[in-house]
Order: sequence, then structure tokens, then C-alpha cells
Amino acid sequence: MVNIQLKIICFIKTTMSIYNSIGQQYSKTRVPDIRIINKLIDLLNLPKGSIIADIGAGTGGYSLALANKGFIVNAIEPSLVMQNQALKHPQVKWFASYAENLPLPNKSVDGVLSILAIHHFTHLEKAFQEMQRIIRDGAIVLLSFDIRFAQKIWLYDYFPFLWKDALQFLPLHEQVNLIKSTTKRCVEAIPLLLPHDVSDLFAAAAWRRPELYLQPEVRAGISSFALGNQDLIEQGVKLLAVDLNSGKWSKKYGDIHDLTEIDLGYRFIRATLVS
Repeated sequence: MVNIQLKIICFIKTTMSIYNSIGQQYSKTRVPDIRIINKLIDLLNLPKGSIIADIGAGTGGYSLALANKGFIVNAIEPSLVMQNQALKHPQVKWFASYAENLPLPNKSVDGVLSILAIHHFTHLEKAFQEMQRIIRDGAIVLLSFDIRFAQKIWLYDYFPFLWKDALQFLPLHEQVNLIKSTTKRCVEAIPLLLPHDVSDLFAAAAWRRPELYLQPEVRAGISSFALGNQDLIEQGVKLLAVDLNSGKWSKKYGDIHDLTEIDLGYRFIRATLVS
């Protein structure tokens, strides 16, 4: 038990260090995409004025977007560096805490969201138990990721560690089964086909805009780059720059410009009460 607790403490410190670092410019490149916002609202299926918990809220982009749509949001985010970048809104209340210990009363919210955050949780089962504890009858909606469903595009040729590291994430069916067993809810997974111009620049979002990965501020907003071997990343960046300038990238991968959206393994997961 002591060893497990020490591992959790070390993980929390590492995660905080990462987000206190990459979070310094996070709001500049992680701009909420209106299509994702609208899909979240559709999946929540709640009337305006409902209370939503946004767990792992980051700099609050999606919390703010939901507040602007008429919802009341409890934004939970442990990194104060991230929190301090959030735009203030009277319908967004901030809490510095973790998914495994939510600072909210039992059955105090109508819906729960967590956007591309669960891979940073220290104890998924405990986090899902907490989500179930604080929610009333509404939906729990996550945006998650399983690279096993992804098309292996050019990005992974230049940055192969992204593919290898992503295989360490919990497979989608295990995520779904864990939510089912923990919350006793009906759980479904819905693919997110990434538009070519998505504004929230998470890991694979610039799949049709390779030049964006040359920008340090874009890479700084992606945790997998922050965690990766920096020497290997610089090698990939230099090779990508050379291939883009020479036209080699276009000759080899240019067909991707014919696509307007693509499945790169991102999935919405919705857990609802069994009717």
C-alpha cells in the first residue's frame, strides 16, 4: 500500500510539473473547437441552467464555452498555472483538485465532462467512482483516445514515439468496461472524426497541417511532446522541416489533402443511467 501511495504521489508531482510547464501557453493553441462543443452539448442533452462538472478543465476553454451557452460549470483543475489563464465568467467556478477526490457534494451536478484528460488520472476506477458520486441523473461524457482505432498517418513516421507511447493507454473496451462496472451505467462510444481545420491543437489535430508541428508553441501544448525524448523530437522536427521545404513530404503524403476528416482514434464516451 505504501509503495502504491508513493507511486501516485510521484505521478501527481510529475503531472503537475508537466502542466505547470506546458500550461504557460496552453490557451494559445488549445482553442476549443465549436464542433466539439456542440457535440458535447448534444451528448449531455441537458437544458440551459444545468450544472456541469468539467474535470481536468485545463485553462477552461470548454468550461467557458459551455458557460457562454447558458450552463453553470464547476471547473476542476489542479494546475494553478493553467487556472490562471482562464477567462473569468460568472457561471464558472474553479476548484484546485483532482479527479480522484472531487471537492463537490454528492449528487450536486447534472452532468460530468472530461476532455482528453483521463490518461492523466492516477486512479481511473476512483475517478469514475467520484464522477458517479457527484452526478444526479444526467450523462457522464468523456473525450478519450485509443490509437488502436487510428489510421497510421505520416505523423508517426516522423515522431514514432507518439504511436508507441499511445499504445500504453488503456484500450477503449477496457475504458468502457471500467466505467460500466464502476458506475453501473449504460456506456457507448462514439467516434470523433477529426476535421482538417480543428482549432483545438491536441496531439493529432494538425494531421493535414504538418507545418504546425514545427512550431514550438504548438508542441508545447501537447503533453505527449512534453513527455517525449527531446532529442528524438528535435530529430523529427528537423526531418519534417527538410521534407516540407524540399517537397518530399508532399510527394509522399500529399494525398492526405484530399481528406476533410479522418479517424485518428478519438472517441466520445457517454455513460447514462439504465432506463
